[in-house]
Amino acid sequence: MKEADLEQKFQDKIDAEIRIEPRDWMPEKYRKTLIRQISQHAHSEIVGMLPEGNWISRAPSLKRKVGLIAKVQDEAGHGLYLYSAAETLGIDRDTMFQQLNSGKAKYSSIFNYPTITWADIGAIGWLVDGAAIMNQVPLCRCSYGPYARAMVRVCKEESFHQRQGFEILMTLMNGSQEQKDMAQNAIDRWWWPSMMMFGPTDDDSPNTVQSMKWKIKRYTNDELRQKFVDVCVDQAKVLGITLPDPDLKWNEERGHYDFGKINWDEFWNVVKGNGPCNKQRLKTRNEAYDNGKWVREAAMAYSEKRAARKAAGKVA
Repeated sequence: MKEADLEQKFQDKIDAEIRIEPRDWMPEKYRKTLIRQISQHAHSEIVGMLPEGNWISRAPSLKRKVGLIAKVQDEAGHGLYLYSAAETLGIDRDTMFQQLNSGKAKYSSIFNYPTITWADIGAIGWLVDGAAIMNQVPLCRCSYGPYARAMVRVCKEESFHQRQGFEILMTLMNGSQEQKDMAQNAIDRWWWPSMMMFGPTDDDSPNTVQSMKWKIKRYTNDELRQKFVDVCVDQAKVLGITLPDPDLKWNEERGHYDFGKINWDEFWNVVKGNGPCNKQRLKTRNEAYDNGKWVREAAMAYSEKRAARKAAGKVA
């Protein structure tokens, strides 16, 4: 078939809500778009372990320590699912690691901010994981099968993480004035970076139109951001926390909350590698990769030895 005919047949399948599988024909741009998005998603899960892992040894109770360890472990699992999904598109995992460690591949800008107090862990759970859920639930209906199926479990676990963060903040807001102030300070610092998680405005997002046509994305960046704001306002009222936006108000005509202007200069500065923790995050990831070399080599040697013994009939 001609290229144009193949592309039309491909689009017809997507329009009919038939998922694309690894062995199906797909346009090269579709494949590259998915590799970029899925690998960056995986990188975000892995780098996202760092701000929270920083607090495992300093959690205020055994309950909090166990909960945080479980959450960080979940994030590692999410990275594994997503790297595996990306590999079905023809890219190997080591290449993706190298792209991350070299700074060539991006990850969510939110993880380049520091966790200063324990309340930051609650803010990350409520806001960051809340924004992730808002963005990722539609991905369960992504046109690419392996990505969509991986997202089902990821979203279930992210939902738990969001509730965990909300509960941490609720506990602080029911505590001493010092604890309330700590929780409010964390929200003041994490609110706007969380708003930036959905990416640039639709006018500045060159990939959105094509991704929507291919049904990789189901909503635009601005649509998801608005949904996030509408949900968070009511939840903030329950917590008794003030969202740091003086322009936040209900718009009866729109049926949504209006919100203030996002500092896009800050967003692009962080994306370009100039955020508070960009260099620290990449340094940590490179050190982990280098220090884990002997583990990868040992695992490979064991696998090869076992395969050789199996071929010789010495193991089952």
